[in-house]
Amino acid sequence: MNMKKKLAPITELMDSLFQKKEDLEEVKKLVPISTWYRSIRYKTEKSWSCQRRVVTKVCYGSDGLKMCHVVTSLPASKIPPSKLYTKKYCPRGEMENRIKEQQLDLSADRTSTQTFQSNQLRLWIHSWAYVLINAFRQHCLKKTSLAKATVGRIRLNLLKLGARIKISCRRIIIAIASACPYQDILSIANKKIKTIPNTG
Repeated sequence: MNMKKKLAPITELMDSLFQKKEDLEEVKKLVPISTWYRSIRYKTEKSWSCQRRVVTKVCYGSDGLKMCHVVTSLPASKIPPSKLYTKKYCPRGEMENRIKEQQLDLSADRTSTQTFQSNQLRLWIHSWAYVLINAFRQHCLKKTSLAKATVGRIRLNLLKLGARIKISCRRIIIAIASACPYQDILSIANKKIKTIPNTG
């Protein structure tokens, strides 16, 4: 079935109802995003020695037609196309995003010293930092605007702040500027940190 021919009437209908110069932000809400999954057999002319299974995701909405393809060796009899894309492929992509977070946001790719041991130590320290910030995100930033924020955003908005630190024999006082835009989130995170049991 030609997907473009199937979706053409929707586009023609929207073009007939609204002028091209009109602001279509409200109109976009009227067209729900439709998603289809399909398995096909495909073979390139030269590089592939045999046909392979390709799972195609087709999305159509107000922004037009978008297609994504995944090549897999898993047979259709064991896993349908929608489940393969959403349960297998997407979690793998999400895992790769976490690796990118560690490399880019915490500079874990800086392994440029002369010895293997010092490079390994650097990678360990960056890995510990990522584990700590991820635990902070999971336990202390629930139900806040930073609950799903990247490590880089958390680091920039909550950790890289100008503050005055006062140390006495009984406590450490961190004074942050009253104009800090994330005071409420810092307050919530501080209360939640205090509730975490000390296992040391």
